[in-house]
Amino acid sequence: MLKNTLICIVGPTASGKTLLSVEIAKHLNSEIISADSMQIYKGLDIATAKPTENEKQGVVHHMLDICEQDEDFSVARYVQMADKIAQNILSKNINPIVVGGTGLYVDSLIECNQFCESETDENLRNELYIYAKKHGNEALHKRLEDVDKISAARLHPNNKKRIIRALEVFYKTGMTIDEVNRLNKREKAKYNAIKIGLCPKDRQQLYDRINKRVDVMISNGLLNEVKRIYELNNLSLTASQAIGYKEIKPYLDGEKSLDECIEILKQRSRNYAKRQLTWFKRDKNINWINYNYDCNIDDVFHSSTKILYDCGL
Repeated sequence: MLKNTLICIVGPTASGKTLLSVEIAKHLNSEIISADSMQIYKGLDIATAKPTENEKQGVVHHMLDICEQDEDFSVARYVQMADKIAQNILSKNINPIVVGGTGLYVDSLIECNQFCESETDENLRNELYIYAKKHGNEALHKRLEDVDKISAARLHPNNKKRIIRALEVFYKTGMTIDEVNRLNKREKAKYNAIKIGLCPKDRQQLYDRINKRVDVMISNGLLNEVKRIYELNNLSLTASQAIGYKEIKPYLDGEKSLDECIEILKQRSRNYAKRQLTWFKRDKNINWINYNYDCNIDDVFHSSTKILYDCGL
């Protein structure tokens, strides 16, 4: 056991993080803290690839199914909850395993930044979403450019969620999101971290895994899950960002064929994987395991345990 240290398993969607993290947790008799921004929601199971009880193999998992579908959830709340869990696990002389593809959650937990909840305003956020729907993403992006040129240059006009977040912070604090982040950031990270990144060697292999995962989701009942979610009609703004629901809905509404919707879902999942890789590749402290498509879990597990051993665990 290493003092004050988290083991972080990161990587794009469908890269095999869940299986590897469970194997490592069994090996170290540890517990897993999920860092997935959509697996926190109850009932959002198949589309989010939430681990089943069989996949957990008896390993304790935290930060799954902690929210109702109509709740908005922030990174500040994630850090507050996950930090307490990490401290509890460490008190048992166990290194927690943080696993997930939401890089902001992983990095923020390690840093334990002092987020200010007053920077959030659900009513303002709703107004900005309505504005974007009425006037378009370009108009929304122009509003950001008028008050925060640095963020506007960084964000594509179609990245509506991040643009709205930047505007929300500015309108609530009078500061840009970068200024607020610098103000709230600790001088030193709260936790040490051993970071393992998981991804196939070839980008096409990753896309093949994503396509196969979507096919499995369909066979496992994704259509029924989407139907149930939209019948309840209570997804929060945060939950509505989950990939897998809005892509299938046009089929249920009779607007597109199932094949068309499945292909859109695969494409958006691949695009999401690209964004995840862009985020993680900026971190030079990640120890990457780039494996062949037909590699088995034993090979990946041995590579990961070697990394842990070399780091002193």
